[in-house]
Amino acid sequence: MAQLNLILIWLFLLSLCLYSCPTSAQLSRHHYAKTCPNVENIVREAVKKKFHQTFVTVPATIRLFFHDCFVQGCDASVLVASTKNNKAEKDHPDNVSLAGDGFDTVIKAKEAVDAVPLCRNKVSCADILALATRDVIELAGGPFYEVELGRFDGLRSKDSDVNGRLPHPEFNLNQLNSLFAANGLTQTEMIALSGAHTVGFSHCNKFTNRVYNFKSKSRVDPTLNEKYATQLKSMCPRNVDPRIAIDMDPSTPRSFDNVYFKNLQQGKGLFSSDQVLFTDSRSKATVNAFASSSKIFHANFAAAMTKLGRVGIKNAQNGNIRTDCSVI
Repeated sequence: MAQLNLILIWLFLLSLCLYSCPTSAQLSRHHYAKTCPNVENIVREAVKKKFHQTFVTVPATIRLFFHDCFVQGCDASVLVASTKNNKAEKDHPDNVSLAGDGFDTVIKAKEAVDAVPLCRNKVSCADILALATRDVIELAGGPFYEVELGRFDGLRSKDSDVNGRLPHPEFNLNQLNSLFAANGLTQTEMIALSGAHTVGFSHCNKFTNRVYNFKSKSRVDPTLNEKYATQLKSMCPRNVDPRIAIDMDPSTPRSFDNVYFKNLQQGKGLFSSDQVLFTDSRSKATVNAFASSSKIFHANFAAAMTKLGRVGIKNAQNGNIRTDCSVI
């Protein structure tokens, strides 16, 4: 217990440091103070409307932001549509499962911003996606955090850029750490960001190898909770329709809380890459700390999201402000 308390204190101090660390010189919380002073309220209202239409807005928008930032940085390149001469990021096999509601959230918010004459074509799609992501997290009960603004939209979107840039469901801790480190993120930040799976969903084919084809006598991954494994089999029978998706958090799937980490303690991580955070001794203490304190998890998550939002940002020299988020 004393060790857990020390870890909690350390994580809280770490989150405060990260959240108040100097921003990139280009980014500022007041970037649009003169050009579009009401941008945050405009985006928030558009996101709220979309949220009330479907809860899928939440995981879809969060995932879109992650997939954008991990490939060529937070530059809205994932939003670009393919053309006859260019296959864009969104059509890479790792991105084809991105839910349409995430794209639609950004489109609706962009339309709302551009409907204000003062703001038209002044706010980047990359910034709109960053704001929308913060807003869906808060709407689902997660932390509110200030979003740094001033990103430009990227001038490139190629499916080949996605290769090896995104985490896979079977990754071990070393693979997760090296992928996040490539984006300047620590193991603690990686674990905090993994907590977004508390509102996620997954298609059956991403994890059924754990209940049908695992390399063990029973063919079931021994790190899986037995009752949970049985439940997964009933929800995802063999040869199930590939469009069937299930919640990643079987307990509170519509609440952005720390129950994801409590599930890991019980062997209820849907992906191997989730469960390994608890089974690997190097990351277990952080999982336990986040499971024991929603406040500590939220603080670390907000700090990690702020840091993620600084990855690979573009400026006026290597980016622009798109009039249509899907067209460079």
